[in-house]
Amino acid sequence: MSQLEAIVWKDGQLKILDQLLLPTKSVHLRIETVQQGWQAIQKMQVRGAPAIAIVGCLSIAAELQATLGDESPGAQHPDCESLHNYVSFSLAHLVTARPTAVNMRTEADALTKYSSSVRNTCTVAEMKVKLIEWCKNLLAEDVATNKRLGDHGMQSILDDAQKESREKVTLVTICNTGSLATAGYGTALGVVRSLHAKEKLGGLFMLETRPYMQGARLTAFEAVVENWPNSTLVCDGAVGALLNTHKVDAAVVGADRVAANGDTANKIGTYQLAVLCAAHKVPFYVCTTATSIDMTLESGAAIPIEHRPQEEMTRVAGHRVAAPGIKCWNPAFDVTPARLITGGIVTEFGVFRPDQLKEAMASHNK
Repeated sequence: MSQLEAIVWKDGQLKILDQLLLPTKSVHLRIETVQQGWQAIQKMQVRGAPAIAIVGCLSIAAELQATLGDESPGAQHPDCESLHNYVSFSLAHLVTARPTAVNMRTEADALTKYSSSVRNTCTVAEMKVKLIEWCKNLLAEDVATNKRLGDHGMQSILDDAQKESREKVTLVTICNTGSLATAGYGTALGVVRSLHAKEKLGGLFMLETRPYMQGARLTAFEAVVENWPNSTLVCDGAVGALLNTHKVDAAVVGADRVAANGDTANKIGTYQLAVLCAAHKVPFYVCTTATSIDMTLESGAAIPIEHRPQEEMTRVAGHRVAAPGIKCWNPAFDVTPARLITGGIVTEFGVFRPDQLKEAMASHNK
């Protein structure tokens, strides 16, 4: 099993890489129930908007897989209507685990609609198989989608670089948006992966991403495993000095939710990175699949921001680093205004300016 295989579905079983233990330990946990899936998402044993949605759906598939063959009158789901209601309830529960990332809600809506469409067309056993297959397909679909996204982002960045006759590019990123946050390729780190495959990656700076340290623990881990050239970890507070003293061609970040106007919620610290990139004229790209774009919200002001426990700030690896009694403000995400997304919003359909987003998504949703 690969060190970077964060989500594994094999022989009807779901296993996830416990990302709380990285980079020192690589342990895969078996998820057998919806509640275990909810807990893994809420505790951030699995994280990254695409991965959250996939694990949430597959936790339902794991439960259904375990009951295949048990369709007796006394079974948990004696008829298709009961099964549909259970799936709908489970999906609504999973959405509550991490409220900022919209992917879980997007896939919950899609799976609920699919469940409703098949409940009157087959037996309970057949319906279970159909639902399991729908969930399994999310893995392959996510990888294919992210590869397209990565190639679009790569081409846009290289087009800018060629204007200055640069053969290779150096990027900066925050948080983790690669194999560990998706089904196996990545969004912002998918762009990095595409550049590396073409031997066009000159270097990658990654911010630690305090307080959860996804950059230091996870992105640095991916960079070492994948042997990306000149991969360098940077303190969050040093990124301004970095941009002032080093040549950085572009910033690439992920997204947990993008509003209709292009305002983007991403890991805390993304907004300050965008402000600094604007000050240093470094193109700033948001890299996201269409499932993270929420056209029901006009602006980022309506995006719910998750707040995390204060212990994530006051303790590091279990050791207290802050004075007892101090108050903490610990938002997990911030919102970057569309005006600061100067490079564009990179999707599987292409790269768009924020003011092009509504029209682009309407075109591809027809």
